[in-house]
Amino acid sequence: MQQQAQISNITLNQDVEYLNEILDEVLRHEGGEELLETVRHFRALSKALRDDDRPSNFTQLNDEINKLNSPLREKVIRAFSVNLQLYNIAEQNYRTRRRRQYQMQDDSIIQTRSLEDGVNQLFDNNISIDQVEKVLEDISLELVITAHPTEATRRTMLRIHQRIADLLKDWEFSYTRYDKKVIQEMIENEITILWQTAEIREKKPSVMKEVSNGLYFFDKVLFNVLPELHQDLEDLLEDKYNHRFHVPAFLRFGSWIGGDRDGNPNVKAKTTYKTLKEQRKLVLTKYEESIDKLKEKLSQSAKKVDVSEALVESIANDQKELEYNGWHKQDEVYRVKLGLILRRLRLTSKDQDGGYIDAHALLDDLILIQESLELHHPQGHPIKVLRHIIRQVQIFGFHLATLDVRNHSGEHESTIAEILRQVGIADDYKALDEDAKMETLIKVLEDPRPLISIYDEFSESSQEMIETFRTIKEAKDTFGERAIEVYLISMTTSCSDLLEVLVLAKEVGLYRVYPDGKVKSRLHVAPLLETIDDLKFGPTMIKRLFDIPLYRKHLEARGDLQEIMLGYSDSSKDGGNLTANWELYKAQDEIHSIAASYGVKLKYFHGRGGSLGRGGGPLYSSLLSQPPVTFSDGVKITEQGEVLSSRYLLPDIAYRSLEQATSVLLTSIAGIEETEKHTEMPTEDARDAMTTISESALSKYQELVFGDQDFLKYFNQGTPLNELGALNIGSRPMKRKGSDRFEDLRAIPWVFAWTQSRQLLPAWYAAGTGLKAIAEKEEGLALLQDMYQNWPFFQATINNLQMALTKADLEIADAYTDMIEDQKMAVRIFNQIKEEHALTSEMVLKIAQQEELMDHQPNIKESVKLRNPIVDPLNLIQVQLINQLRQLDDEDESKAILEEVLLTINGIAAGLRNTG
Repeated sequence: MQQQAQISNITLNQDVEYLNEILDEVLRHEGGEELLETVRHFRALSKALRDDDRPSNFTQLNDEINKLNSPLREKVIRAFSVNLQLYNIAEQNYRTRRRRQYQMQDDSIIQTRSLEDGVNQLFDNNISIDQVEKVLEDISLELVITAHPTEATRRTMLRIHQRIADLLKDWEFSYTRYDKKVIQEMIENEITILWQTAEIREKKPSVMKEVSNGLYFFDKVLFNVLPELHQDLEDLLEDKYNHRFHVPAFLRFGSWIGGDRDGNPNVKAKTTYKTLKEQRKLVLTKYEESIDKLKEKLSQSAKKVDVSEALVESIANDQKELEYNGWHKQDEVYRVKLGLILRRLRLTSKDQDGGYIDAHALLDDLILIQESLELHHPQGHPIKVLRHIIRQVQIFGFHLATLDVRNHSGEHESTIAEILRQVGIADDYKALDEDAKMETLIKVLEDPRPLISIYDEFSESSQEMIETFRTIKEAKDTFGERAIEVYLISMTTSCSDLLEVLVLAKEVGLYRVYPDGKVKSRLHVAPLLETIDDLKFGPTMIKRLFDIPLYRKHLEARGDLQEIMLGYSDSSKDGGNLTANWELYKAQDEIHSIAASYGVKLKYFHGRGGSLGRGGGPLYSSLLSQPPVTFSDGVKITEQGEVLSSRYLLPDIAYRSLEQATSVLLTSIAGIEETEKHTEMPTEDARDAMTTISESALSKYQELVFGDQDFLKYFNQGTPLNELGALNIGSRPMKRKGSDRFEDLRAIPWVFAWTQSRQLLPAWYAAGTGLKAIAEKEEGLALLQDMYQNWPFFQATINNLQMALTKADLEIADAYTDMIEDQKMAVRIFNQIKEEHALTSEMVLKIAQQEELMDHQPNIKESVKLRNPIVDPLNLIQVQLINQLRQLDDEDESKAILEEVLLTINGIAAGLRNTG
């Protein structure tokens, strides 16, 4: 127990103080004593405000901030922003140090939700070898990186963060005064460079720039971490069970970047193809690097060892075909073979004869080497570098990451309407009712003849749609079937939305019906259920879809697998976080039962954002909030924006996040309960309670968001929504159709703006009213407490509420109401928000049976507490600046003020570790 306590109480204060001391020296150098003393003064005032929240303290801090003028004000903003960036780096170093501390202990002290913890739970719960084999067969997790505009930090700055993190780790393990001195000088240089680097992008990134940013994480981290995690799991299972398991490539990464065209006019068919070429280029380059290292290692001579005849024969065939010896010493057979592999890889990258047909051919060559090595290498001591490369090829193929393609259902409908009108099938397809649409589409799908030819001409938008499907076919033919596997349909509301996509697939040869009725289909078609109404209708729609014989044949051609995407962002924006979570849970449960009755496997694709208001939170927590019955069909989750840098910038942090998710999946599929006391949760009473909670919360949420005619004005004026568009953090517009309607506002800026104003309303609002509807009933509170203790979904929901309520700060948020013209209206709405915040906090604490929010996770609680005094001044400066900006007419002066506003946005985002 003592060792456990030591691990839990490791403090990051030392790193924070160390980095702050260096930052202060940089501030003194860059801005003189005036800057340093001003920053220190505001730090002290802000800390005093947090230690003693008397109104006089707040007034003093706010008054002194209002006296600030540029250029000093800009430097103060940047100082607090850099301070928060360094705090994030220190916290990441703390997490990696904590993980190492656990690994240094004996095997009686295991980190929760580590791979070792998951394997131990399997063994301790008497999960047999056969059962483990079944678990490994069923486990599947795909994480999909997106280009959604939520990463406020430039990649240039992220690289500096990475270098500082590496140096901080080196400093910890340096043992001489000289080494520590040198490392400190290097950290000071990096912080100086960080200070002297422009934080704000001058223009929006292009789609291909976003592709490059995404590939950075594959290049620097994921290409090595994913194989390592697979191999560690295999080794841990063997050690525990004394049995050699084969762990399949269950964990993969996909991407939307370059494939997601929903609302992004910059993503074209050519963009998608170019993206796949860039991915292929990177993965082939990485293989060359890995093979080169392996060639250095495998120097065994055929004069000393017996190699396999199959390898000798393979070398002879390759040398003849390629007219190349591979290596100057022919007795070093492995180097010869690896040299020939390198030659084929280089030919592959140039699309020349002699290259590999596909990744399977490369895999065959590597396995040939492995099998030959086993003839003379000691058993139980495999060449891990070779195993690592084999695993890389199994995971990444020649495509690196499967690219999903997504577009809005309305775009498909418009293209189909134009095609059907032009060929004389339907004059006004859009005007048809759903039954008539389905009848028309099924007839088209049953007819093997195409509707269009390459000579037909259509409108620009329809032609681009057709080219997109032609590109998908070309991509699959060129880069392999895994290059693009799924076509996602945003705002799916009916079966015809899916059949329209199948018609477009048919027209380019991705879908085909043969005369004997057999169907060939090379593309999964996945609906995206986004709104509360769509989630409620989802089970009915899926059942109707599965009743269509032609669609069932399509599913049979796709291995009887249906992918369904669930939208957390728009459902939360539409109905509030708590209602959205319950409707999502119910939809998964109901659709799973329907699919099972048809013999169809499901893969749910969870469109979660990084922020709590968009379904965010730790990866393992996202898994725990789902019905466990859905795990065995495979899980797919988006990894968006800032999540990429916070989870995947550093290898240790990436590994920890992925092992937590893997551990949860292992134990969940095996049927091991997360909670200590097993109950049949959710019971009927628990389900009924959640329905009541959801209905009550929905009514409260929509009463404010849709029922109050002043609410949109409150939101627009009382948050930095209108200033966010200038941040240039993504290639995609903030609004669909460029309108000012609430319905067309994307969920990302909706959450981003509330986060900046410290209200975080989408993540918690109306939950208190919903929970109270049960708590005030007889035995209601006891039921809620039982649900919290024994139902992972409800526990994750309550814990996410705790996090959101803790990060929200209504005293700071109150300052933002000063930006609203109608002060009477501002006070009225803000008081509603304040009352609901108090009620939600009260309910959550009673249910979790805690004294204070986040008592169950003291490390995170302490982190928020330490950040707040650094974030608060940025919020108050932001309010001051936005008030000035909105009153200015002078373009040059407005531009200067706007740049300072954007700096505060970046700083606050770093402090809260969330944007949208």
